[in-house]
Amino acid sequence: MPKFLVEASYTVEGTRGLLARGGSARRQAVEELLNSLGGTLEAFYFTFGGDDAVLIIDVPSNETALAIAMTVRASGMVTSKMTALLPIEELDRAAKLPIHFSPPGS
Repeated sequence: MPKFLVEASYTVEGTRGLLARGGSARRQAVEELLNSLGGTLEAFYFTFGGDDAVLIIDVPSNETALAIAMTVRASGMVTSKMTALLPIEELDRAAKLPIHFSPPGS
């Protein structure tokens, strides 16, 4: 199952909701969303600095991840960035693929 790192920041209104209901409610909402789509939540941490939260999620497909990202962003309560996480074995297989490439200018 594809795995993604999600970096999220709450808008002012989203932060108000977070303050009103707490972090546990937010984690539960994310777990319910993922479970309804056949996915799981591996990790959920609140942070301070550039982002408000980081998550690691497993979902059935890239399309599922995209649907989640669009729906969450469309709420207007969260901005987010989703990065695919690739296992080392995929890198090992990719490194063995025969790639024929001509750099620009050659």
